[in-house]
Amino acid sequence: MSVTMSGQTGPGNQLGVYLRDRRAKLDAAALGYPTGRRRTVGLRREEVAQRANISPTWYTCLEQGRGGAASPDVLDRLSRALMLTDVEREHLFLIGLGHPPEVRYQKSDSVTPRLQRVLDALDPSPALVRTAIWNVLAWNKAASVLLMDYASVPADQRNILRFIFLDPRSRETQYDWESVARFALGSFRVDAARAGAAEDVTPLVEELCRLSPDFQRLWQANDVQGPHGEVVKHIRHAVLGDVSFEYSAFAVDGRKDLTMVVYNPATPEDAQRISSLLT
Repeated sequence: MSVTMSGQTGPGNQLGVYLRDRRAKLDAAALGYPTGRRRTVGLRREEVAQRANISPTWYTCLEQGRGGAASPDVLDRLSRALMLTDVEREHLFLIGLGHPPEVRYQKSDSVTPRLQRVLDALDPSPALVRTAIWNVLAWNKAASVLLMDYASVPADQRNILRFIFLDPRSRETQYDWESVARFALGSFRVDAARAGAAEDVTPLVEELCRLSPDFQRLWQANDVQGPHGEVVKHIRHAVLGDVSFEYSAFAVDGRKDLTMVVYNPATPEDAQRISSLLT
């Protein structure tokens, strides 16, 4: 018999220990539950089960390590019932199912000042932050000069697919527009599906199908793409001519539905030319 960190005995029941710990940290009075004769610290099992819309018996089994693994849907309900943060929710899935939850799409229209400072510090490498449906939320000066002047575009139109398929400048700057468009659309399809963003993807796809025959053709091909890995991209800039970049994409800490994209100049000469243009 093992002893858990909470002092309760059990056969390594990490999920049950974590559920009990989170339950004990909730303020029953603040959540509207009577506290007059309450002996339980935090919420009772029955109250958590009610908030999660599952049976008290099933919840008790989970805390006691009986009855098998919970489904992702049940863990999601419990994360909301226990008011878990994104990090706590991820930990709940890791100990409950052995893998993190799917990316959860959140509608956003801005980033934190800290993340914007990170982008600005990356000059002369163009860098931006995009959502799971490829809306651009933030960028640095190099991105505006080398990729697109995002500030001149209405906020609800700052979408990478809109630029690729609807803006003629996209075809002017790409040496192989067809290949770039096909790869971008395949990656977008995976990102949006992984984040569960179908509600927001549908109107965007319908609009682009209506306005761009190329988008409609490539969308109907149903291609998907995995992570980019190490990719060198080339663009044709109006002032600098050919510029090469090493393309990288990173999940944003604490917001896995956001992606930071960095175009690092491929050579010192490219970096110097971009720096000169920025100044």
